Amino acid sequence: MESWLKISLLLCTFGFLRELRPSEPFVTEYLAGDWRNLTSEQVYQEVYPFGTYSVLSQLVIVFLITDLVRYKPVIVLSAIAGILMFIILIWTKTILWLQIAQIFYGTFTAAEVAYYTYMYAKVDKERYQVVTGHTRAAILSGKFLGGLLAQILVSTDSLNFRQLHFLSLSTQLISLPVALILPQVPRSLYFYAAKQAPMIENGTQTPKESENGEQLAKFSLKNAGQLLWFHLVSSYTNPVVLQWSVWWALATCGQVQVISYIQFLWKEVAPDHLSTYNGGVEALATLLGAIGAFVAGFLNSNKRRSTYMLINSICAALLGGLLIWSSYSSNVWVTYVIYVIFSAIFFFIITVAGAIVAENLVEDSFGLVFGINMLVALILQTILTIIVVEPNTGYGLGPRDQYLVYGSYFKIATSANI
Repeated sequence: MESWLKISLLLCTFGFLRELRPSEPFVTEYLAGDWRNLTSEQVYQEVYPFGTYSVLSQLVIVFLITDLVRYKPVIVLSAIAGILMFIILIWTKTILWLQIAQIFYGTFTAAEVAYYTYMYAKVDKERYQVVTGHTRAAILSGKFLGGLLAQILVSTDSLNFRQLHFLSLSTQLISLPVALILPQVPRSLYFYAAKQAPMIENGTQTPKESENGEQLAKFSLKNAGQLLWFHLVSSYTNPVVLQWSVWWALATCGQVQVISYIQFLWKEVAPDHLSTYNGGVEALATLLGAIGAFVAGFLNSNKRRSTYMLINSICAALLGGLLIWSSYSSNVWVTYVIYVIFSAIFFFIITVAGAIVAENLVEDSFGLVFGINMLVALILQTILTIIVVEPNTGYGLGPRDQYLVYGSYFKIATSANI
């Protein structure tokens, strides 16, 4: 077996275990259930916003540290954060401890950038498309199996919602030694770059190499700053990149908010306020979302950007309508079906947008641009959380009213280009 394939399989094993968290579909039922003396309102108003703020505050720092320490330490940190998060969720009961758990959730989520960028620093460019497929397949497989396993265990009364968290803790514990045996990366994109910042030669920008023709790969703070600035300016002065990045950030903000609070809507609508089919729904949503992204990957969307902007915006307006329907529905199965349709359509249109952005970027700026786009999305999500969810600074809306707002957001914000 070739070296790059061994590394890819090892990293994908970590990614699969990282996402194999059967507790996720029922975490709201657990936190607002019989194991704690907390209401749903306390959980979504006093606990979940901490997760949003934690991811936002850590994303930029983690992105730069990831490049500085060359990926592997951040992957290990991700595993440790996941372990600590589930330990707190299982063995503590107060709101304060749940808020602390959300800090580790922020680390766990922000550190995902290391998983996706590790392979690009470790394998040759001709393998990028293959390893991208591997890493995303591992993530989706873990999510799908986690949801399916959770549904089987809950439906057969084999495990309760709290016991599912022990399974999630186990997968995080197993992922840690996998992360530890990942090979070190000798270079990174910025601080240990193989190329120096581009120089102007005969009107074109070219990377500077060492005198013997070999690419440089040593620590340089100055070169890192120059590369970061070059990638930033060259990317966002491109009107195509800027337009689609704005659309991508707006859409991602809405989607993250929808999936963050969807379990509260299910619990609100479900008979006896107990939603027991979340696992199967999450598994199906992951599967159809993967199919949507897979189909979008075959489209030559960059050559018909105006057409696909129209399609994406119409689809976003449709998603807004579906979310508004959910907010008024009194049938939990309707909200389940709408969520599955939402996932399938969203991952199709977001893949189209991501592909167009990627195809118009300068070489090696992919990670920076999508990191900045995600940062913008999280800033928007934070503003939305403060206004919609927080009772002290905003309106403190209940689940139904929240999804009325999210539906309106999708119809207005991401369909503005129609």
